[in-house]
Amino acid sequence: MSPLPAFDASDPLGIDDLLGDEDRAVRDTVRSWAADRVLPHIAEWYENGELPGIRELARELGSLGALGMPLTGYGCAGASAVQYGLACLELEAADSGIRSLVSVQGSLAMYAIHRFGSEEQRQRWLPAMAAGEVIGCFGLTEPDHGSDPAGMRTRARRDGGDWVLTGRKMWITNGSVAGVAVVWARTDEGVRGFVVPTDAPGFSAPEIKHKWSLRASVTSELVLDEVRLPADAVLPEVSGLRGPLSCLNHARYGIVWGAMGAARSCFESALGYAKEREQFGRPVAGFQLTQAKLADMAVELHKGILLAHHLGRRMDAGRLRPEQVSFGKLNNVREAMEICRTARTVLGANGISLEYPVMRHATNLESVLTYEGTVEMHQLVLGKALTGLDAFRG
Repeated sequence: MSPLPAFDASDPLGIDDLLGDEDRAVRDTVRSWAADRVLPHIAEWYENGELPGIRELARELGSLGALGMPLTGYGCAGASAVQYGLACLELEAADSGIRSLVSVQGSLAMYAIHRFGSEEQRQRWLPAMAAGEVIGCFGLTEPDHGSDPAGMRTRARRDGGDWVLTGRKMWITNGSVAGVAVVWARTDEGVRGFVVPTDAPGFSAPEIKHKWSLRASVTSELVLDEVRLPADAVLPEVSGLRGPLSCLNHARYGIVWGAMGAARSCFESALGYAKEREQFGRPVAGFQLTQAKLADMAVELHKGILLAHHLGRRMDAGRLRPEQVSFGKLNNVREAMEICRTARTVLGANGISLEYPVMRHATNLESVLTYEGTVEMHQLVLGKALTGLDAFRG
């Protein structure tokens, strides 16, 4: 009988054993890129409320194969769901804004075109988006309609052989730097998706400023003022809310992993700090209350990673249900927030300093908790699945 492997504080459950060589290579490549290109600058970007060089970063991410990772063809990597999840974890360990850039590009804009677009739309947009040469955004949320997209007011009407779009979208990641927007609008035929070049007359995307969360991320409003599009701008393979909701489900899966990246960063920061910080003549890591905090954080962190891995294997097998994605997002984001808060207490006053990543991750997760479905929405999705009763409308 071979001896037991040594206990690994960075992988206490041995989850790494579930990964293949290619999985580890993907993870390590993204981790190395983030360490080189993001971590040295992210505190300054966050403090200044900007993401400078976003187009260059997008091209670099494209060269890594990180944009549209699970999609096949058109320059996409055709990676597994688990590999995409590992990439999301490493990107969000750097910052939620960087993972959001990748998620919106690949899981929302590119996924919509790949899954529901025409061959002409795929050929026109996907290779450039996969390479990071064109940034995309996804317009669903409106100023007055977030959790209830069925109430959207943006409309598209036919005018001869054209479509004319009018309306507003809100809280759109990548909006003001995008070259293409996938916009969902109400039509006489139901909700339809449109591929909108952002240089179309009547389209504008003013950037949203004064955010206290996701500060190193481009967030915009989309304004569509009689934007005229040709007939072939519509996504031909879907109508109704099934289209945008399936895209959101794909993006939520990435968040299940990504939230654990933010949590890991905070846990590692707290663990390292506790070993070095001395009080009452010894490191604070030697006190029972601190060890209890570290143990609880480690348990929830690695349970969350194990849950993400399980959902990834189900997605790769074609067996992942939307309710299971809701389960993962609800649990992992909530637990990530609690890990961040606990890590802040371990660091004491230093926990609020940008010298450490804890407060930055904590404030970012306040947005992650809300976007791609609020806590309440995911609770109701699970509640309906458990009871068979729909409580969404009272």
